[in-house]
Amino acid sequence: RRFPTVELRAETFNGPAHVAVPSDSAFLQALLLELRLLDEHVFLEQRDTCTRISHSCVHSVSTAAGELWPVLAFHKSGLIYACVPLVEGALEPRPPLLSVRGLSQGLALLLGIMDYVSASRKNEAELSAKVGQLRNLLIQACPLGTPLNTDIRSLSASFEDIQEPPADKDQPAWRSSTYKGKPQVNVCITEKVKCMQYDQRDVVDTWQVYGAVNCKCDIEGSAPSVTLSLALPTNAPPLQDIVVHHCVTSVDPAMLLSTSAEPLHDSIYSGPYKFPFIPPSDSFDLCYYTSQVPVPPILGCYQLIEEGSQIKITVNLKLHESIKNSFEYCEARIPFFNRGPIAQLEYKVSHGQLDLSREKSLLVWVIGQKFPKSLEVSLSGTVSFGTAGKEHPTDYVCTGNTAYVKLYFRIPDFTLTGCYVDQHSVQIFVPGKPKITASRELISSDYYIWNSKAPAPMVYKPL
Repeated sequence: RRFPTVELRAETFNGPAHVAVPSDSAFLQALLLELRLLDEHVFLEQRDTCTRISHSCVHSVSTAAGELWPVLAFHKSGLIYACVPLVEGALEPRPPLLSVRGLSQGLALLLGIMDYVSASRKNEAELSAKVGQLRNLLIQACPLGTPLNTDIRSLSASFEDIQEPPADKDQPAWRSSTYKGKPQVNVCITEKVKCMQYDQRDVVDTWQVYGAVNCKCDIEGSAPSVTLSLALPTNAPPLQDIVVHHCVTSVDPAMLLSTSAEPLHDSIYSGPYKFPFIPPSDSFDLCYYTSQVPVPPILGCYQLIEEGSQIKITVNLKLHESIKNSFEYCEARIPFFNRGPIAQLEYKVSHGQLDLSREKSLLVWVIGQKFPKSLEVSLSGTVSFGTAGKEHPTDYVCTGNTAYVKLYFRIPDFTLTGCYVDQHSVQIFVPGKPKITASRELISSDYYIWNSKAPAPMVYKPL
């Protein structure tokens, strides 16, 4: 499959060093020579010279127009999987392979194709049928030449819905299939909160919130128009660093210029957050954002003190009163690095239960689905260790008393910013009354509470 948009970009990026991809037959002939599947016993200098020894699947293929590089190709079970990744820059001098982003994308796509095809290797009829479907599946996997879904096997179930490139000139390339049925829109706002807490006077705690708005629009028509609005409670901090999906047709430029790199002030963009778009056929992330929320959801203090052969630990956690006290799960994990298995454990918890992992190197404090009325929980105990073995975790950062507690939680129907979708503001310009479902959730991500009795790695230090 060829993508004229990618070929045009390659010509622009690569400049005078650009080599056009030859015709299918010429490319196949050149590739077979390069992979030593043709004229294997004949010495060809451009292929067999000892300066061309390569242990990777990235090849330079000789064509009439010059050396075509990079060509990603490998031979597996009688089939050749190949693609020509885009190099976003000059080709001379050749950039390092690790800097060519298209190589990893192309490899993921080829491995996805191989996984889809390889299951049918023993049945030639089934193999032929699957290879015949590949062209249509690629329309959905990478409609404009950039892989959107490399799990080709997952696409095969909806093969009947996939069309050839649309005859309707108004249908955008990212709408690879049409929907028949009652219109419905599902929207889910997922916010992730990252946190580093130190409980030390000279170190500032840090926390960050990242949001993503995922949509799935089942709507009839070649180019249906949808408008979705995000709303915030009064006096909530504004959304910043907003990145929108390419299907969004227009937004206020000030929305995209609002950045967390600058301090909050009155002139910062604070809404409305309106997104008109023509949705793709599958689920997609409409936008991403950040926000400077005033407090983290759970404040914690962790103290670990070594007393002879024993370790004393104390963990105190407090749920902020503005946070919804209804968790799907909430647990604190306390790992012990560079030590042996836990041989003896005495503890006291004010709420929840404490479990010891099978490897005996991790304490799991299951707090449960609710904090008590006081919104505070505590754990204290003493731990002693046996002889360390190879199977016990090691860490170069967490040495001595430098240690942490890591929190894992999910709060359904809640966001830290307060961001929500006003279902009544969703506009869909199609006949029939659409069913609109909106949900939201807050999930922890890298939520650390460091031992305040030892030095910890800092995100930054105050001036």
